[in-house]
Amino acid sequence: MVLVDAQQPFGNEHLLPRGTLREPPAHLARASVIFLTKVDRSSANQDRRMNELRERISRLNQRAEIVECQHHPLYFEDVFTGETHGLDLLKGRKVASLSGIAQPESFESKLVELGSQIVLARRFADHHRFSQQEVLDAINRGKKRGAEMLLTTQKDAVRFPKIDRRDLPIYFMRVEIKIIAGASGFDEAVRRICFK
Repeated sequence: MVLVDAQQPFGNEHLLPRGTLREPPAHLARASVIFLTKVDRSSANQDRRMNELRERISRLNQRAEIVECQHHPLYFEDVFTGETHGLDLLKGRKVASLSGIAQPESFESKLVELGSQIVLARRFADHHRFSQQEVLDAINRGKKRGAEMLLTTQKDAVRFPKIDRRDLPIYFMRVEIKIIAGASGFDEAVRRICFK
């Protein structure tokens, strides 16, 4: 199984450290199931890009099942208390964001889509382990700009240090992966792997 980010499927076409790829695209030939993540078919242009991506993958591997999925926000959860709030929490609110993921733009655009105004966006490298000072700096800068809360990703929340002083509530966005095309391919892959 291989995950391919539909928003930046092959990065700059180079392997680490020059690029973002861990293996060359030609290695997709070994996959039996390819998951296209963060799929967006909201416009004709996006639809065309997805079709081009599917065609390229098919040239590399004609037998693999292709499953399209997207990150679907569910609710916001306080990083420290577990208290939950609906997605309407952000409507009309000024927020600060703090993330250490490969594509922070997708997270930030989802926050804006949900009605917030981002007054501070602090981005760190993918898999960054946050220090207490980095979180406090984001809180302090966010407050100076009028932020009412600090938001992070579900992936980043597990790497947050304990913060004794929280002048802003800190929430992460709980998401689920929603399969939008190729569900039968996914079901078949699960059967092959789990029920041999």
